[in-house]
Amino acid sequence: MISVAIDGPVGAGKSSVARASAKRLDFIYADTGALYRGVALYAVRNGISENDADFADKISAILHEITVELKIKEGDQRIFLCGEDVSEEIRLPEISMAASSVSSVPSVRDFLLDLQRDIAKKNNVLMDGRDIGTVVLPDAQLKIFITASPEIRARRRFEELINKGVETDFEQVLNDLNRRDYQDSHRTVAPLKMAEGAVLLDTSELSFEQAVDRVVELTETIVERNRT
Repeated sequence: MISVAIDGPVGAGKSSVARASAKRLDFIYADTGALYRGVALYAVRNGISENDADFADKISAILHEITVELKIKEGDQRIFLCGEDVSEEIRLPEISMAASSVSSVPSVRDFLLDLQRDIAKKNNVLMDGRDIGTVVLPDAQLKIFITASPEIRARRRFEELINKGVETDFEQVLNDLNRRDYQDSHRTVAPLKMAEGAVLLDTSELSFEQAVDRVVELTETIVERNRT
């Protein structure tokens, strides 16, 4: 099986590029960030705030109650939390911020680690997140770090939210993105960083199609090498 690990900051286009690339390659696409968002949604629904002094303890205490699954429905990945399809709700800005805090809790990372690795063991997979190449799949045959400037990433996220009918403003999105970047790169457990040997793909000046073409090209090189 071939594993492609894609990491990068929020709003870099990882999920969209990875999803489209996996479809062209006939690989399984695994959005690990969605798993953390699922746990974050459960915490928010149960009144647990990232500002709680005992936040990590509260999160750890509810993990036994949670089931979070990746399922493919009509060719699209859907996230199920305790049997409920929450694929749209986990994309709300407040859940995105909560997910950053949830992902810094060691017990949550342990909780989801085996699930992520099991997907890669059973499938040719293109998996994206923030610590895939460094922690989850350190032996992946291909590692890619996708990024773009903060302003461009904020603009993309702003337009995505507006298209979904979520009321927001650009400055708020940019501020949230910068705060998320800081949290992700400075957390104690599995901080966001470029994995050793990873290919840097800056999409600031690339169209979506160009970014997908590059990921597909890199992956096909690995696939061909694996055949010989």
